[in-house]
Amino acid sequence: MSTMAAARERSPKATPSRAGGKVAAGISRLSACTLIDLPKVQDPRGNLTFIEAGRHLPFKFNRVFYLYDVPGGSDRGGHALKTTHQFIIAMAGSFDVMLDAGNGRQRFQLNRSYYGLYIAPMVWRELENFSSGSVALVLASGFYDEADYIREHDDFKHSLVGA
Repeated sequence: MSTMAAARERSPKATPSRAGGKVAAGISRLSACTLIDLPKVQDPRGNLTFIEAGRHLPFKFNRVFYLYDVPGGSDRGGHALKTTHQFIIAMAGSFDVMLDAGNGRQRFQLNRSYYGLYIAPMVWRELENFSSGSVALVLASGFYDEADYIREHDDFKHSLVGA
């Protein structure tokens, strides 16, 4: 078996228990947000990690973007998305992701390129404490749509009352 085939066989599949899946009524959106390990093919010439659509994440991604040249110690994010699922990976450096789903807050530190953080819809996120030279890669389920964003935390809290 080739190294890539062996990695595919060993790689974790996203399942509702592992990666959040769909958020059912009565289950906290925050508990649906979780770290997901990605396959890591180790090689003395350099490691390789990959993401296959429909295999490693609990959603299909339609958009990829990345944050870079963020000054050390700076913050990004500060919004929630109504319907979009996201997966964030620290491709270089490190940063923290603070999540708030209205029923508590949780902080995740991202600092390796072979795992990332799944964020369900309707979860407020703030990316903080960027180290110099950090690169954050984001895979999103939807195309960019400004109407999907909630950019004010008070508006986010009010939208949860009706949810």
